[in-house]
Amino acid sequence: AVLHLAIDNDLQGLYRDRKAGFDAYVGMTRRLVDACNAAGARFGYLSTDWVFDGFGHDVDEDEPVNPLNLYGLYKALSEQVVIDRADHGFVARVGGVQGRHLTQPSAPRAQDCGFGYFVLSLVDSLSAGQQFSVWQGPAINNVASPVTAAEIGARLLLALDREADGILHVVGADAVTRLELAQAAAEVFDLDASLITTSPVPEGQMLPAPMPADTSLATPRSDEVLGVKPYGIRDQLRALRREVETGLPQPLTPA
Repeated sequence: AVLHLAIDNDLQGLYRDRKAGFDAYVGMTRRLVDACNAAGARFGYLSTDWVFDGFGHDVDEDEPVNPLNLYGLYKALSEQVVIDRADHGFVARVGGVQGRHLTQPSAPRAQDCGFGYFVLSLVDSLSAGQQFSVWQGPAINNVASPVTAAEIGARLLLALDREADGILHVVGADAVTRLELAQAAAEVFDLDASLITTSPVPEGQMLPAPMPADTSLATPRSDEVLGVKPYGIRDQLRALRREVETGLPQPLTPA
């Protein structure tokens, strides 16, 4: 089996060279699917909640996609490659991914206009007695269903074991705002929540295209296919704290 998790993570760069971005997402997915078909291997594709326009709330796996920017578009097109072309494949949409980088000292960014990364950046700041400013604004991703990277990994392996196909949503059970996530993280990590502030998005950090405001996802089909329900935000954050303390991934879904 092959799990395709890689992306071109320079979302601003997608606008500087659209053809290269298309090939890095859609072209690469097509080549990997064709290789899996030739080898008789199963294929799993990691996608994103940004395939949606952000006007819904807790949308399920059957919701039609409507991406607002190139990242969402290239992911949506890659999803369709898998659905149309893979002999044995599935798509797993994720959002608000939090986790410790296993090969680098820190995440690619401390925070961005998406929902990922910033919990451990917040933990680092608050642990040092420093303020952490949560970006706020109507034009960024303000609501999502956060999940740990370790939990995503466990559920992708479960999807392979169960020979899943079609669309899955691999997210946490709770739809939360950026500020709610920050406050919950401070609570679970026993840190001073009064150090959490809010601020507008810094200049130069916006994408040159709209971003979905609410990318929360529901999981009815995924619950049935995988045989497990998602875990809530505090369970996810407690697992992330154990990961930080032990240095080992801490998935909640049993192996």
